[in-house]
Amino acid sequence: MLPEDFLNPWIERLIFLVPYVLIAYDIIMKSVKGIAKGQFLDENFLMAVASLGAFALGECMEGVAVVLFYQIGELFESYAIGKSRKNISELMDITEDVAYLVDGDEVVQVDSDEVEIGSIIEVKPGDKVPIDGEIVEGSSVLDSAALTGESKPIDVTVGDSVLSGTINMSSVIRIKTTAEFGESTASKIMELVESASSNKAHSENFISKFARYYTPIVCGLALILAIVPPLVSGLILHDGYTFSTWIYRALTFLVISCPCALVISIPLSFFAGIGGASSKGVMIKGSNYLEELSKVETVFFDKTGTLTKGNFTVTNVNSKMDSDAGKSEDTQYNEYDLLKYASSAEYYTNHPIGLSLVNAYTGKNNPDMATKEIIKPDNVEQISGQGIVAMIEGKEVAVGNILLMKNKCNAFNEEANKATEIGTIVYVSIDGTFAGYIVINDEIKEDSADAIAALYDCGVKDTGILTGDNEDVAGDIAAKIGLTKVRAKLLPQDKVKAVEDEINTGAKVAFVGDGINDAPVIMRADVGIAMGALGSDAAIEASDVVLMDDNPKKVSLAIRLAKKCMKIVYENIYFSIGIKVLVMILGAIGIATMWMAIFADVGVMILAVLNAIRCLRVK
Repeated sequence: MLPEDFLNPWIERLIFLVPYVLIAYDIIMKSVKGIAKGQFLDENFLMAVASLGAFALGECMEGVAVVLFYQIGELFESYAIGKSRKNISELMDITEDVAYLVDGDEVVQVDSDEVEIGSIIEVKPGDKVPIDGEIVEGSSVLDSAALTGESKPIDVTVGDSVLSGTINMSSVIRIKTTAEFGESTASKIMELVESASSNKAHSENFISKFARYYTPIVCGLALILAIVPPLVSGLILHDGYTFSTWIYRALTFLVISCPCALVISIPLSFFAGIGGASSKGVMIKGSNYLEELSKVETVFFDKTGTLTKGNFTVTNVNSKMDSDAGKSEDTQYNEYDLLKYASSAEYYTNHPIGLSLVNAYTGKNNPDMATKEIIKPDNVEQISGQGIVAMIEGKEVAVGNILLMKNKCNAFNEEANKATEIGTIVYVSIDGTFAGYIVINDEIKEDSADAIAALYDCGVKDTGILTGDNEDVAGDIAAKIGLTKVRAKLLPQDKVKAVEDEINTGAKVAFVGDGINDAPVIMRADVGIAMGALGSDAAIEASDVVLMDDNPKKVSLAIRLAKKCMKIVYENIYFSIGIKVLVMILGAIGIATMWMAIFADVGVMILAVLNAIRCLRVK
């Protein structure tokens, strides 16, 4: 038989050294590199010191266990990060670097960034649309799931706009490009994803600073714990120096104090939250905006294209010819004259209201009212918040709101000439004479009422509409979909003032819009939200959150996700610090063993990381 002391401490150390080196090699190397760079006070340094110290004290199994469970925790972290990165990487795959350019009778493969605006490209079934454009030949079905999070395929045909990043599913289509590759939807999404990591939340910045100061402090406390009590015991109390006992406690204290759970789980929670949102077509530009979104109490909406479809149609043309019968025929204009001059003034516009006038005159929306081709205007002047003034056939034509009429009409009588119909009213004057008004109506989106109800369900206290339209139209929409605050006839600067007034009450305010005139108020709000697919470049650039499919219900989805993410962040902070403080006290007084220290560090980290993964699940 072997003697009982055959497996002496040194042989035991050699036996356990093999698995230790295999498991802890990368931890030790990272610690050595950190020391070489002067940045050694991190979790790798703490783990290396604690495990090697355990070996020195003969606690070899515990030394191996420390690094083994730490690596298991790292494995869980890698899994969580990999899962959240998967959503991000799917977005990274929405761009298409190759385009098939139609050159006469040939189709030539070129780099997407070489395709100019106005070129014709061909997209085959199974290929991604590389650049935004309009279909000029063929019809197909597009899959926009990677872009908007919606799984329902979209039927498209000649004349329809298509976004880069969507996948052609059925037939060959040819597209006339309307943007360069770098300015297309998919490329812009990529820019948002790449910049999101640089915008850190207050909680995330706090954790980074906390770890920077916390680690040196606990290392100092561990050193004091290893030296002072045994010296006091030996020199003052004369009970022996017992260095090994207090060094073991100090090493246990180091393992407990490692801030892995906080340093890893908090950024991971935000990363997973942003990744989960992106999978549903909600682009959040940084964790700081995610944190602000969770605190939103009031949500204001723009009207056109946000709560309504933006599909304006002319429903009535009211000429003042009959009421002004005493005037000469040269100063009387019938409904066709009104449409002719109004549509000519809007010749160069891209605004939905202007386009509705053009469509009405050309017969696109109402064949009964169709007349001639539109006359090109001269000296067009856009007056912000009022309308357009242009020279048409030698006449000065003003097309816009009441404010413009007061400025351009001779002795304009607002009470006598004010429209009584509900809708967007476009007033027209010709050579300083009021000629009449045109009534235009927009259709409310099917999801708008549900979107407002969902906001109240997720804790938003007030909702409202900020619009340049009249009070009747704004009030009618608000009543139909459940908005509590209505502000109408607002210029862009008035919208900013309205949001500032609400912020001054102490409320956190979000504004949702899509037009270029919404950019200032989007930027001023605590959280600016842009409707991405139809929104202007200026609105998207100014915003903090972009909704990729223009569905207003995604606003409540983003807020719910933000609240869930922040709840998980605080759960991890309180849980991690609470357990650590408790076990650190137990370790300092000798109750907690190295095994308890391992749970307090690695176990808490694993639980915190698993909790953080919940941010990926979005309903």
